[in-house]
Formats: sequence, structure tokens, C-alpha cells
Amino acid sequence: MDGSNSRQGRSRSGRGLVALAALLMTAGTALGQAQAPTNEELLRDFIHFTRIDRTDVAQALGKELLTRGMKPADFVKLVEGTGELARFEETIGRAMRRSDLETVAGDLLKQFERGKLERARDPEEIKANIAALTGPVRGRLLAQERLRFAGEYAVPQLLTALLDDGNPTLSASVQRLLIDMGRSSIVPLMTAVEKLDGAQAERVCDVLGLIPYRNSLPVLDNLRKNSANERVKTAAQRAYDRLGGTPTSDTSYLFYQLADLYYQERSEVTAFPGEDFQLLWSYSPKIGLVLQEIRSEVFHEAMAMRFAERSLGLASENPDALALWIGSNFRRETAQPKDYANPAYPADRRPAMYFAVASGAGVTQKVLERAIVDKDTPLARQALAAVERTSGAATLIGLADKPGPLLEALNYPNRRVQYEAALAIAAAQPTVMFSGAERVVPTLAGAVRDAGETYALVVGRDVETYQTVRGQLEGHKFRVLPFAQSTGGAAGSVAEVPAIDLAVLLNLAPESVPAAIESIRGDGRLAATPILVLGSGPDFNDLRRRYENDVTIAVRSLALNNEQLSATVTSLLREASGGPITSAEASEYSGRALKALRDLAVSGNAVLSVKDAVLSLIETMGRNTTAGSTRMEIAEILSRVAEARAQQTLVDAALGASGSDRTSLLGKAAESAKRFGNLLEARQVDRVVELAGKGSGEEAVAAAALMGALNLPNTKVVPLILGGEGAGQATASR
Repeated sequence: MDGSNSRQGRSRSGRGLVALAALLMTAGTALGQAQAPTNEELLRDFIHFTRIDRTDVAQALGKELLTRGMKPADFVKLVEGTGELARFEETIGRAMRRSDLETVAGDLLKQFERGKLERARDPEEIKANIAALTGPVRGRLLAQERLRFAGEYAVPQLLTALLDDGNPTLSASVQRLLIDMGRSSIVPLMTAVEKLDGAQAERVCDVLGLIPYRNSLPVLDNLRKNSANERVKTAAQRAYDRLGGTPTSDTSYLFYQLADLYYQERSEVTAFPGEDFQLLWSYSPKIGLVLQEIRSEVFHEAMAMRFAERSLGLASENPDALALWIGSNFRRETAQPKDYANPAYPADRRPAMYFAVASGAGVTQKVLERAIVDKDTPLARQALAAVERTSGAATLIGLADKPGPLLEALNYPNRRVQYEAALAIAAAQPTVMFSGAERVVPTLAGAVRDAGETYALVVGRDVETYQTVRGQLEGHKFRVLPFAQSTGGAAGSVAEVPAIDLAVLLNLAPESVPAAIESIRGDGRLAATPILVLGSGPDFNDLRRRYENDVTIAVRSLALNNEQLSATVTSLLREASGGPITSAEASEYSGRALKALRDLAVSGNAVLSVKDAVLSLIETMGRNTTAGSTRMEIAEILSRVAEARAQQTLVDAALGASGSDRTSLLGKAAESAKRFGNLLEARQVDRVVELAGKGSGEEAVAAAALMGALNLPNTKVVPLILGGEGAGQATASR
């Protein structure tokens, strides 16, 4: 509770503070120096006005406090120095639950926590706290707490103290603390122990064995098998047994398992969750432990690659470890911020694709398999690009026995992945029939027909709100599926489209949103679909915090205007799936798919029959929006398909065209006739004869060539010789 003096002081200054708040909120200008409150006053009054629910004033005071430019460590001194620590922590928690104070309170809390971390991690602070470990009880307990809070940052100096034979009391205290610090100690100690001399390595092995986490097993297993020092081997064996290691272990596999933990970004291998930086460790006998900060976006990939390399160094033939390294490298390349100098992967090192294609199709298909299981769309696309460049028919023979990752990718809930899987399979020109082959050519045809289409599913409680959001999404070129109150109710509509690019949960009760998200993720066709949750009310703030680290889910206010919705959807799709397929990408996919279909048609591939694409190609060719070059590429494919409707479509297209397009299409029809004979209807034959008689120049020659390819009876040809143009007209009229 506030003291009476505080209440009196605030009642006297209340009107002035309200005026200050009004000035800060409306004009945004600073008060004159004589009137400006101190930092201490701003802090106390932010706490006071938050607690009496004057959130308008509290918000302005908090913003002013943040603009004062205090360093985080100085802000911590301010909070602790004013005696307001307990009230500050309680008030911040209260403010975070208020939508109008959540942002400013969150910023103040971040400032406070950052300041505590900076202070705890300061080398001089760590040095002083280590010295206090052998002092009075109260100081010793406080030092232990601060060193635990510093975490990995404190381990270099703690290791030095542990190995100091001149101060056994401090060494014993440090040993207990390192064990108590748990996971924070493991990686630095693992890094050092293999490079320490006998007695020092023995001591560190004992510490690792007493930390109840198995992450150190690979290093301990390596030492117990390969150390030249018998005492170290014994200590490593003792620690290994204590942690539950098996006698017949495979050290390479243990390193692979540890690499996989980092690849999965598991909490037990993440020292500083939510922070911008993590730590990489190295050890030099002259310097000791050396830490290097690395961006969190690429930390797990760096560690996965490091331990996968250890695994490969012991068993180079292990394809799983190699696939894990390749996959981690692809993910590093995707996640790495632009122009960032990654300390674990220098800029002059070769790109990830170089190593991927060099490793061969078997390994890259393992990478693809992992991406599909994890619903990692960017990685799936990178793996497919490598597979397409390295897979041949022999690589795909295994598909005859069981569905492989390439076939599973055809059903992956992202059209880029579907298209690229079909392109990779087609490029391999498979010669052995396999289950699922019938899906490849239709997928390629779909890339030609509607690669530029984007589809959205909206699940909501009422039709009125659905119609509003539908209009907004359609304004952004989405084709929105019919209204549904559940994902199950939309199953029929979902099955009719190639893939869902965006799922929107609209104005659902907050408590039902997690179940709705699980329902979407449990549907194979929606498992990787980006999800936008639109709602209102204070409970949605909790949902937003719950999903803020999931790049495939965005929780936003239902009151978003059109511009804000567009920005949100664009950002969500970009992060989750690479963004909507642009017109340029659609054109590229169409071109690649047409080339693949042409190659299959030219080769006469019996496994991937281009006949399965005929209907889609005919539909696409008949669209008014289809570009002339695309029409000609489709015509080339149709000319190689032994189907009457293909040849008939070519002739109808030629008769409906003019100029050079007509001449080219007549030529494609002639090629079809030369290959497969006359498959035209009588009416089409008559029109071709008429065109040959009435036309002139190259067009007439092309029509005549088609007549010859059709091998028409003399009764069709002789009148052209005897009667000229009139004979042609007479023939057509009969």
C-alpha cells in the first residue's frame, strides 16, 4: 500500500502530472527544464497511476521514461535505488494485462531485464561475485544467485577458478556452483575438457558427470575410448556411467543425436531463449575458454553443423549425419540476416547448394524427408532444387517399392513444393512404374493452368463477418472458399483446390482457438498452411503472446483496416511459406512445367504419360488470357499426343487465329497428323481444304501441308488443281 506521505504528495501534484500526460500525448513536446520531472518521479508516478487505473496518464509517463535514453543497467539502478523494486514488478505484471498499457509496460520490462542481464554478465561483476563465493553467507548466496543468472557468460572465469589448485576452498565452491548451474555449464565445459591436461580434464569430467543432463555423453564417450591418459579415461568412464551411457555405444551416433537436438531447437540446448544472441565456444590452452556471440537465428544451425561434423569425422559414410549437416546449412542460409558476418560460416565459404548437390540425390532426398516431416517449406524447396539437379531414373527406382519423399512432396500443403516435386520427378525421366506416378503430370498441368491463383479458407462464427473479410481478401487476389464454421465443414471445398495458401480463424471464442489451430495442423492438406487469427478482447492478447514465436501463425485484431490486413497477410505468408506466388513466379513455373511436359512427350515416357495433361492444356490454350508464346508451347506438346481431341484442338485454334499464329498452329497440326494420322472431324477437314483454296502466301502453304499430312483422298486435292480458289469453295460447300 502507498504511505500517507506519498498519497499527499501525489494528490498535490496530480493535476500537474495529468497536464504533463496531456502534453506528452497530444503535443509530444518536452516540458521546459524547470518543469521536467526527474526519472525517479516518473517511475514512482507511473507505478501510482497504473495502480489507480489512470491508464492514460500512466501510458504517457511510461513513454516519457522510455524516451529519457537511460542505459538498461542505469534503469535497473533507478528501480532498485528508489526502493520501488517490489512495487515495480507487481505493477508491471498488472499493466501487461491491460491492452492500453501492454506495449509500454512490455518495453519497460524488457529494459529492466536487459539491464539485469548486462550487469550480471559484466566480467568485472562476475569476477567480484566469484571472489564473494568464499565470503560471508549472505554475500555468498547473493553471488551464487547472480552467477547462476549470468549463466554461460560466467563459465570461463568459473572454470579458471575450478582449476586453481592454489585455492581449494574456492575451487570446491565453484564445482558445486557449476553443477548447480546445470545446462548452462555443459557446452563450455564440453568444449574445454578435450583440450585440458590430465588432472584438469579429470576434474571437469567429474563435474560433467554430476550435471544430470546427457548432452555431454558424446564427448565423455570419446574420452573414455580414446584419451591417452588412463586417469582421464577412468574419469570419463565414471561420468559416462553416471549419466546412463551404454557400454556398446557408437560415438558417431551420439554426436549425431546431439546435432539433431540443436537442429530441432530443443529447449535443453537453448541457453538464452528469446534473446537476440547465443554463444559459440572455443578453447585455447593459452587463453582458456573463449566465447563469441552469434545471432540466435543461426545459432542452432551452427551447433547442429558443428556436432554433425564431429559425427562425420568418426563415420564419414553416415548418410543421416551428412543429410543433417546439409539441411542445417540450408536453414542457416535461409535464416541468416542480410549482410550478417556469421562467425560460424565465413562469407568466403561455398554456398549451401554446392555441398547439397555434391552429396548426391540419396542424401538430398533424406533432407527432403526431414523437411516434409517438420513441415519446413523453405527447406523442402531447397532440397527439391538439389534433387532435381542430381536425380536420375535409377535414383527413383526405389519409389516402386514404397512412397518416397519426392512422392510425399506432391501432396505437401504448399503449391511451390508440389510443383517443384513434380518437376524433379519429371526431370529424372523415370523408367519404372511406381505408385503415385499418375499424380505427376496433372501437377505439372496445374502449374501451367493456375500457378498464379491463391486460395484462402475462412472459418468463422457468422456469415456477416465472413463476407467482410472475404471482400478484403478478394481485393488482394485471393480466391476465398465458401463459408465454414469448422475445418471439417470445409473439407469438401479444400479437396477441390490445389492447396490452401492462407487459413483465417475469424472471431472465434478465444478459448476455442488452440483447438481450431490443432484441427488445421492435423489436416494433411493444411498442415503447413499459414494461419491468421482475427479476434478482439483482452484474452486475444494472451493468444498473441502464446503464438508470437511461431512464424506460421499471426494473431491480430479484428479491427484491422484493409491496409493493415494486407501488411499482416504479406508478412505472414512471406515468413511461413515464402509469400504468395507472384506473377513472375507463376510465369516461371508455367514455363518450366511446359518444358518438362514437352520433354516427356518427346521421349515418349511410358511412366509419366502426357495424355494425363491433355484436358488441362486444352483448357489453358482456350483462355483469352493465355499468352501467344504459351499457346505455341502447349501446341507443341499437343502435337506429340496421340489423341483425337489434341489434334482437333490444334486445328480449331489455327482456324480461330490469324497471321503468323495461324501459320504456326497449322504447322503443329501437320506434325500431329504426320505422327498419328488423320484424327480430325469431317467439318475440320472441310475447313482446312477451304483455307488451302482461299488462302494465300505462307498460310495457304501451311494449310496445304496439313492436307498432305492428313493424307486426304484425291477428291479433296484435285479440285484445288483444276478449279483454283473456286474449286476450294465448291468443295467446302458440298
